[in-house]
Amino acid sequence: MSAVTDIIIIGAGPAGMTAAIYARRAAMSVLVLEAVSCGGQIINTPEIENYPAAAHISGFDFATKVYEQAKELGAQFRFERALSIRDGGAVKTVVTAKNSYDASAVIIATGSRNRALGLENEDRLVGRGISYCATCDGAFFRGKDVAVVGGGNTALEDALYLANIARRVYLIHRRDTFRGEEATVERLRARDNVTFVLNSRVTKLNAGKRLESIVTEDSEGNTRTLDVSGMFVAVGRVPENQPFSDLIELDSAGYAVTGEDCRTKTAGIFVAGDNRTKSVRQLVTATADGATAATAVAAGRLLQTSRKE
Repeated sequence: MSAVTDIIIIGAGPAGMTAAIYARRAAMSVLVLEAVSCGGQIINTPEIENYPAAAHISGFDFATKVYEQAKELGAQFRFERALSIRDGGAVKTVVTAKNSYDASAVIIATGSRNRALGLENEDRLVGRGISYCATCDGAFFRGKDVAVVGGGNTALEDALYLANIARRVYLIHRRDTFRGEEATVERLRARDNVTFVLNSRVTKLNAGKRLESIVTEDSEGNTRTLDVSGMFVAVGRVPENQPFSDLIELDSAGYAVTGEDCRTKTAGIFVAGDNRTKSVRQLVTATADGATAATAVAAGRLLQTSRKE
């Protein structure tokens, strides 16, 4: 790797790894920095059903294939958390806890983290009955009663997955309609062990060393205690953009403000994936962002080369 890499990609989710593939195919040097593990949140999806030509593949297998493709093309991966970016004009410096790396362009593809409910004892009970990943922890609740909180695709998919494991699944949503796909809702309605708790929110967690029950309150103020051993929270995500807020514009929810070209207000810095403003956040739009951002960098590099000539 040269002293100044063509592109540093922060985040190895579907957007970041797709960007790496497109960048390498454009003969650019690529360094991908990942704080945790490759794949992002898609690795927790038991089965992908809406990605073209991959109708039945687990999220983990999908992420593994994309990673192997990027590696085979020559993308370099390092497992370090990016803490900040220094803008030096033609050269950007990405700072981690261990090193600093220079690049001509940076693609921020950090995605998002789980949003908590903000209840008393919620943090303490993570791993003791509360989880944000049904596919990771669902097996611990085989034959038990559990709750899923949320109304998007993740919550619906979690409830469907848990219905095959748990004795009873309570699906709790603050509205009476869901944001997720109607086809999944209908599949849940057909399950005898799934109970919908609508127009309701969780207000209290009852626990000793582990979660024992939860209290819900509906829109009319009526409360209900549900004896559950586990609660799976899927109420959205929080974008991971704050470390770079001095160089990119953020909206009120913390998402990076960009157009469909993934460009930010700072030349040479792009944002791709679920951490940017967009109307649809799906696997296919994340990979599309990665391709768009890398292609934009390649086009800019080509333009600079032609001007020098």
